[in-house]
Amino acid sequence: MKNKYSQFAGSSLQIFVSHEPFALDCGRVLPSLTVAYHTYGTRRADNVRWVCHALTASSDVADWWPGTVCRNGLLDPERYFTVCANMLGSCYGSSSPLTEPDFPMITFGDIARAHQLLAKHLAIDKIDLLIGGSTGGSQVFEWAYLEPTRFSRLVLLATLPRTTAWIQASSAAQRMAIQASGFSHSGLAAARATAMLQYRGSKAYNLTQSDLGEKLTDYKVDSYQRYQGQKLASRFDVQCYLHLLATLDSFDVGRARGGVAAALSAITTPATVIAVSSDIMYPPQDIRDMAALLPHGEFHLINSDFGHDGFLVETDQITQLVRTNTKSK
Repeated sequence: MKNKYSQFAGSSLQIFVSHEPFALDCGRVLPSLTVAYHTYGTRRADNVRWVCHALTASSDVADWWPGTVCRNGLLDPERYFTVCANMLGSCYGSSSPLTEPDFPMITFGDIARAHQLLAKHLAIDKIDLLIGGSTGGSQVFEWAYLEPTRFSRLVLLATLPRTTAWIQASSAAQRMAIQASGFSHSGLAAARATAMLQYRGSKAYNLTQSDLGEKLTDYKVDSYQRYQGQKLASRFDVQCYLHLLATLDSFDVGRARGGVAAALSAITTPATVIAVSSDIMYPPQDIRDMAALLPHGEFHLINSDFGHDGFLVETDQITQLVRTNTKSK
């Protein structure tokens, strides 16, 4: 991978290139396909765990999900062989606006089919655990629908089978910020600061960003918002971000499949479904209702003050739930 975002993708980045034309849901065809990916651990016949990453993460799970790729962790490299593929449209090595002129719209269905190609390249037939949080969960829904017998268990974290108007509204506000700035990185920073409100929610902000003294200006939360915005703007490409927002907004696992309920009824793999108590982006009750539509879905609620980002923070709770549910089957 030769772009300015290479430094953020991890030192063990691997590249798979398919030279076959790749048909997209939008009707366009990519002449070839590049998928960046990471692996951890030593592969055996029954120990493959596949992680689907969220919107602006990379394939380097050890970097963005601390407490997982470690001894006794969810992705313990001494026990499991873990694969994570970078989403199409992302700036971290896969086919994207950085690699293709006039890059077309990508769906999560397209991304799932890219996962299939990578799995074939790696000669992986059976996957013990397919896990994804947020937009990573969108990939899990799509791939599990396409191949329900490939996986022994699914883990769906803080995710839903269709993007809601509430999430699309956040995307619209972020696009407005980027467009108003002339598609600059300062606009991307403003978009990220806007998104943080939905990712964290009022409880997390009030707990962690409230000022102790009496102030008229220079509030603690001001610097936090600037920091979060600048952090993303320093590591992510604006056009890639806009493409990924469009991918998120268009997600509907029930499209052309008879609706969400019909699509979920076809996902017969046992699924551990986990919601975060303070999540306002993917509310727990909505996730509970969704889990009831899966033939073998088990709903669990984890407690966290960190809103939607709780699925990245509460690693111990998630690891224990996954371990317990995997052993019980």
